[in-house]
Amino acid sequence: MEQLAIFASGGGSNAQAIIDYFEGNEEIKIALIVTNNQNAGVIDRGRKHKLPVFIHAKDDMNNGILLQALRIHGVSFVILAGYLKMISPDLSKAYHNKMVNIHPALLPKYGGKGMYGMNVHRAVFENKEEVSGITIHYVNERYDEGEIILQESCDIRDCSSPEEIQKAVLKVEHEFFAPTIEKLLIKD
Repeated sequence: MEQLAIFASGGGSNAQAIIDYFEGNEEIKIALIVTNNQNAGVIDRGRKHKLPVFIHAKDDMNNGILLQALRIHGVSFVILAGYLKMISPDLSKAYHNKMVNIHPALLPKYGGKGMYGMNVHRAVFENKEEVSGITIHYVNERYDEGEIILQESCDIRDCSSPEEIQKAVLKVEHEFFAPTIEKLLIKD
């Protein structure tokens, strides 16, 4: 059985979509919710589903405590779903090709440090892009530079604000993230 950890820093709508998708799955189980934000909405989402929640301190990424928590919970695969901290080299190596992120744009455009959430959608809007979308990629030691697993686009020509772009992209995220994770984990 694959044991998943979901890392999130905010409200956790993608975490919720993933939890719902894998609920009752006998091969894939959500084993742990991880956050760096003690006020993150994902905490309540995890607790509602009786999932263990680990709120880590700033240094826990580098001092081995976070990696130890993942091992204690038997985590075999890590999902970054709106997690806003850089992954340490040790954690990246421990979960090489076993850690994925979702980015709210079509990389390599609008990626890198500081390019997350509304920052991305504002940049896309200001540049008058006609298409945006998502990129699901493996995680390495650099922001948004891991090998691309899947990209899906959406037409945003009718979007009149960054908030409308965010809603359009979020629909795509919820549609494709969990099924893509499942395809990575279930080998034919």
